[in-house]
Amino acid sequence: MAEYYYYIKALHLIFVITWFAGLFYIVRLFVYHAEAKSKPQPEQDILVKQYQLMSYRLWYIITWPSAILASTFAFMMLFGTALGKVWLQMPWMHVKLGFVFLLYLYHLKCHQIFLQLQKNEVKHSSGFFRLWNEGATLILFAVVFLVILKDAFNWIYGVIGIFLFSLILMLGYRFYKRIREKNQS
Repeated sequence: MAEYYYYIKALHLIFVITWFAGLFYIVRLFVYHAEAKSKPQPEQDILVKQYQLMSYRLWYIITWPSAILASTFAFMMLFGTALGKVWLQMPWMHVKLGFVFLLYLYHLKCHQIFLQLQKNEVKHSSGFFRLWNEGATLILFAVVFLVILKDAFNWIYGVIGIFLFSLILMLGYRFYKRIREKNQS
């Protein structure tokens, strides 16, 4: 399998990218679905049905298959090559796999929310979903810094930076929301 390592690595990266694209967009559709619930009829029904269809296609045609394929190629790299076995001994890889575990939990929570919205059960606000969308961003930054720096400790500076950046985004969102509410009244 060593002769195919770079092909496997390329496929892993491609499916990680499509997996994250699916996660980013599904939560955006959650935002739209939550906002559609406040629209008058028949606009609400039309929008909700459209968002349910878009979510269904995205989730089962892009996001789930990408998650499965990204994981499959990752396991092939880690357990099917000598380099992967070396990486499994390194502290940065243990930290990275911890973030990958968090990504799986995030994905499963998105699946739970997806199933609720398919039944038109909106249990969270659009503001919650906007903040929820930052979870995948934080995991992405942490994993990328870990993989590039290959150091279990220096990646912390990058993650602290993204947390601060996220805090600024959240504050910006709250500021934008206040301005929007003020302009509506």
